[in-house]
Amino acid sequence: MRGLARRDTGPELALRRVLHRQGLRYFVHRRPLPELRREADVVFPKAKVAVFVDGCFWHGCAEHGQRVHRTNGWYWPDKIERNMARDRNTDARLSAAGWVSVRIWEHEDPNRAASRVGDAVSKDRRISKEVDG
Repeated sequence: MRGLARRDTGPELALRRVLHRQGLRYFVHRRPLPELRREADVVFPKAKVAVFVDGCFWHGCAEHGQRVHRTNGWYWPDKIERNMARDRNTDARLSAAGWVSVRIWEHEDPNRAASRVGDAVSKDRRISKEVDG
């Protein structure tokens, strides 16, 4: 597992390219909240939007993550369930702090995923303009 990429994966880079092309600027691999010991893959601090690009295997994708594990079959189901519980906990803690958490599966089309992210970021912009204006 140490040899696996934890950052700058193919799906992550594809999403970031589309976001950048759309004119969105962001931070990469940053903690949305200092007390939260988890990094989001893409962070928009002003809009309070944290984006996570989740791998199908590691985060239990219903479409692609359900496969038989030939090696250490006893270990993986519990590990993946713990990952999913941590994801739910992260989303709840971010929501309680006023953040929006966007979860993207690695198999998602980068253009569609970027559209979802853009909607979350621009929704915050519309709200702040209404309050300011």
